[in-house]
Amino acid sequence: MRDSESARKSQDDAEAIADRLHSAAIHLLRRLRREDATSGLSAPRLSALSVIVFGGPLTLGELANAEQVRPPTMTRLVSALEDAGLVAREADPKDKRLTRIRATAKGRTLLFQGRARRVAALTEEVRALASGERAELGRALAILDAVIRRLR
Repeated sequence: MRDSESARKSQDDAEAIADRLHSAAIHLLRRLRREDATSGLSAPRLSALSVIVFGGPLTLGELANAEQVRPPTMTRLVSALEDAGLVAREADPKDKRLTRIRATAKGRTLLFQGRARRVAALTEEVRALASGERAELGRALAILDAVIRRLR
């Protein structure tokens, strides 16, 4: 095979792998999202809570930016989370004009319980794999982690 043909085939392979990976990630998250129904929160509220738990305390603007929504939408989401006792607003210690959103203990507990349910559901499926498949999946995840780090 000539160099140009080989390069084109390599690019085609990379695109096909990227397309399959994208599809697999979406399908995996959709299937695991079923476990979230027991939390009583919508997907947008759970997502915002997750950002707050792992990245907070945040201003409404920072949270809206992280979730890629407009500030009025985030205000409604945060108000609902606050009403449920999952987040609290607090004055910024450096700039009293700013309010930061932080997760409460109840919010962290709810989020970590949901994560445990999703991981448990996935664990069942991983355990059903042959040991060689599990090892191969582990190697693939190490590569995927490196790809994710480069995307940041």
